Amino acid sequence: MKIEEIFQVYADNIMPTYNKVPLVFVKGKGSKLWDIQGKLYLDFFPGWGVGNLGHCHPKVMQGVRDQISKLIFVSNNYYHPFQAKLAKELIYQSFPGKVFFANSGAEANEGAIKLARKFGKGRYEIITFENAFHGRTLATLAATGQKKYQAGFEPMPEGFKQVKFNDLEAVKQALTDKTVAIMLELIQGEGGVNVADKDFVLALRKLCDEKKLLLIIDEVQTGIGRTAKMFCYQNYGIVPDVMTLAKSLGGGMPIGAMVVKKELSDLITPGMHATTFGGGPVICRAALGVFKAMQQDKILKNCRNMGEYLLEKLQLLKNSYPVIKEVRGMGLMFGVELSIEGKQIVQKCIEQGLLINCTHDKVLRLMPALNITKNEIDKAIKILANVLGTSCKGTPC
Repeated sequence: MKIEEIFQVYADNIMPTYNKVPLVFVKGKGSKLWDIQGKLYLDFFPGWGVGNLGHCHPKVMQGVRDQISKLIFVSNNYYHPFQAKLAKELIYQSFPGKVFFANSGAEANEGAIKLARKFGKGRYEIITFENAFHGRTLATLAATGQKKYQAGFEPMPEGFKQVKFNDLEAVKQALTDKTVAIMLELIQGEGGVNVADKDFVLALRKLCDEKKLLLIIDEVQTGIGRTAKMFCYQNYGIVPDVMTLAKSLGGGMPIGAMVVKKELSDLITPGMHATTFGGGPVICRAALGVFKAMQQDKILKNCRNMGEYLLEKLQLLKNSYPVIKEVRGMGLMFGVELSIEGKQIVQKCIEQGLLINCTHDKVLRLMPALNITKNEIDKAIKILANVLGTSCKGTPC
């Protein structure tokens, strides 16, 4: 199909649920993407964090190719060895417990909400945070602390209270005898790359212990090495009661997972919760390939080193361009807050072959693959500097 025909088929046959960039990609390898016309792009935002290993990592592809020729699907009424292996690996890497496999972060978070209500025995309120993002289903949308995503779908399901992020007193004031859990992202990706204070998180863990509340950590974007630890909570010296994962766990394949502490893991019994495709053989082989690569390729070490290098380069940009108000983040997850709208910056970066994202109108979001190289970072920074220089020419930027 020619590019114009593809655009027309989309217009005629696919619901317009995304603001699409007029690019058609046909090939990817590592941090590189090629469009249908053969132009090369450097991908510094691979799928909202799906591509922690970049595109088509060999260890992920090897598992998928091997499995797809043997068994693609088997019902969860039966057993298969790779779901067992993946669950064992997740528990080994995190904390003693059990895993529920799903297909997305929203599904994983739905499972966590249902488990919390079952745990509560009548308590059902969950405290979440302003600027949070937990998914697009009705329950996870109600948990999301951004009105723009809820608009048009009211009334929201009851049982969720949003309070100010990093504000312990606001959390305490929101507590009632119906409160059953506190749910948060340690780094609010869609909310502007806002990082949780360590003292705040430690206090939340203590509060949950004292009040017999569940602490649910949404690691859909931060999990599987994004912050230079396998899971972001490991940077804070706490262990959650429930952790949700998705995106990068599948190395490009759709997966979600809920990891639950062992003492809570039998609350959901047969018939209470399920998903048809969760934890299928092909997906589990892909995820096992992710863990294999993380360990054999020393991905966490590279994330830590390249994260420090990218931060240094971004700070130098900030010193050169006053339009950059703040650089924040952890590992290889950065937000560059501007004093101007970021949309034009993103567009001009795309024109020069660099793919980045803008959230909250003025926050450029950079989440390159964790196996990114210094040379690739230098290329990205050069493009971003050129774009800022051009956009701010003759202005107070």
